[in-house]
Amino acid sequence: MARGGEGEFDRFVRDASPRLCRAYVPVRGVEGAADAAAEALAYAFEHWDRVRSMANPVGYLYRVGQSRTRPRKVPPALPAPSAVGLPDVEPALVPALLELPDTQRTAVWLVHACGWTYAEVAEAMATSTSMVGNHVSRGLARLRELLEVESRA
Repeated sequence: MARGGEGEFDRFVRDASPRLCRAYVPVRGVEGAADAAAEALAYAFEHWDRVRSMANPVGYLYRVGQSRTRPRKVPPALPAPSAVGLPDVEPALVPALLELPDTQRTAVWLVHACGWTYAEVAEAMATSTSMVGNHVSRGLARLRELLEVESRA
């Protein structure tokens, strides 16, 4: 330990934190800047052996904080069944579909609402047909749970 009990990482945080906060203000706002800096420094703590040897660790951590606090896309609202030519469906189905992870929702929608084959869905999602099967199976199981429907054994 260095004099005064301050270690190398502590000194790094003391110097880097204000620089990171200032850098994030234009892209994350005042509130978001502190969160992004905290995320970046948490990453630095977890990966200190690697970060400490970088030529520009603050620049690298700037990118880490940006990606870790990037606003996540809100999934688009699904259209009303009548708008896409589907028959009437359970009113709670659309909200339940929105509860699924993106991959499961997409696979279930394309297979069961649009009539795509697993191979077509796999190509569109850049994955394997077996993975599409997993997404559909898990998605349907979760929908049954959310809609309180018993499985067709």
